[in-house]
Amino acid sequence: MRERPFVADLVSDQTIPKMFKVKQVFPRPKIEPEEIPGIIESLLSQEKFSSKVKPGMRIAITAGSRGIANVALTTKCIADFVRSRGAHPFIVPAMGSHGGATAEGQRAILEGYGITEDYVGCPIISSMEVKKIGVNEEGMDVFIDKNAAESDGIILGCRIKPHTAFRGPYESGIMKMMAIGLGKQHGAEVCHEAGFKNMAKYVPMFGRAIIKNAPILFAVPTIENAYDETCKIIAVNADEIIEKEPPLLQEAFANMPRILVDSCDVLVVDQIGKNFSGDGMDPNITGTFCTPYATGGIRSQRVCVLDLSLETHGNGIGLGYSSATTKRVFDQLDLSSMYPNAITCTVLGGVRIPIVMESDREAIQVCIRTCNEIDKKNPRVVRIPNSLHIEHIMLSESYYEEAKNNPNLIIESEPEYLPFDEDGNLW
Repeated sequence: MRERPFVADLVSDQTIPKMFKVKQVFPRPKIEPEEIPGIIESLLSQEKFSSKVKPGMRIAITAGSRGIANVALTTKCIADFVRSRGAHPFIVPAMGSHGGATAEGQRAILEGYGITEDYVGCPIISSMEVKKIGVNEEGMDVFIDKNAAESDGIILGCRIKPHTAFRGPYESGIMKMMAIGLGKQHGAEVCHEAGFKNMAKYVPMFGRAIIKNAPILFAVPTIENAYDETCKIIAVNADEIIEKEPPLLQEAFANMPRILVDSCDVLVVDQIGKNFSGDGMDPNITGTFCTPYATGGIRSQRVCVLDLSLETHGNGIGLGYSSATTKRVFDQLDLSSMYPNAITCTVLGGVRIPIVMESDREAIQVCIRTCNEIDKKNPRVVRIPNSLHIEHIMLSESYYEEAKNNPNLIIESEPEYLPFDEDGNLW
């Protein structure tokens, strides 16, 4: 029996080019963590917000499933404010079908982000049970988390950023947190049923119905800079959400990072995971969109995924948009965690399994080997650690002159061959 799989022989002579490190430079407005408590206290002390939180009220505070900068701290600060007004806060996971569409899975996601009862100082009430609160403009039933619906008030903690599968005035943010996050499995399924083609219509339509029929008090969204750092915190009253969210989304777009070369032959992504993007890798960066209703990111012929993050707990959603991966990734996959999200959003491509190679080296080699109409001896390869942290990336030697002439790229090393161990995996 051959110790070396035959398929490896098909790519073993493929050269992997020398790579060099670069630092990408983006604008960096930033709020330091120690500033956050004072900012939230100042915002919520305004009369139009503070007057809504009265002694004795039970207030639900939402927290989602994304890897949001300072999410545990901002959630704690909102809870602290509610408690300072004599009210009783509790945290509600607002993440649609994520966490395997189970109450335990959703609580575990929050705890993984540091949102624990001990830290935030209040209960986390995780349930998949929903309650009908009314109908939307087209007569469709609208459901939200039962505990939130029966509270005396709901405060929406969230982040505003571009969505990964559709474009519209409301993408990932306040409206989506209500329509899909608070809607749990049921609400997410209803909202996704018409497909991402109609998501720009459905998200605000369900959101408006929730503002009208649920005890929404206000939202405390954040915006992040290109370095995954909090750069803005806003408080938005319930009656201001419809008007104020679209310009905030445009601010979020302006602060998005990107890979500062427009195209490549092969994009190598060291890790994907739900903590980096709901799609595992953010297509606004990687160009791996799951629908034709959004565009952007780098253009590539092949995408190679080398590993999953620990925080994603085996949820390899997004892997299906890669061309090749490693056996290490394949062995980590938790299909019971991956599939509910894909079924709920009606897009199955992200959970497909690409070609699986034994090692990092072979996965990269097969991607280069199968590119068409490129210089196989001098391919254009871009390597990123993940789609969320792209300040420091690697480029193949073919980009060297271009990088030298780009003022927003700082060369940090000379081109060298990637260091593989005896098993063909990167050090």
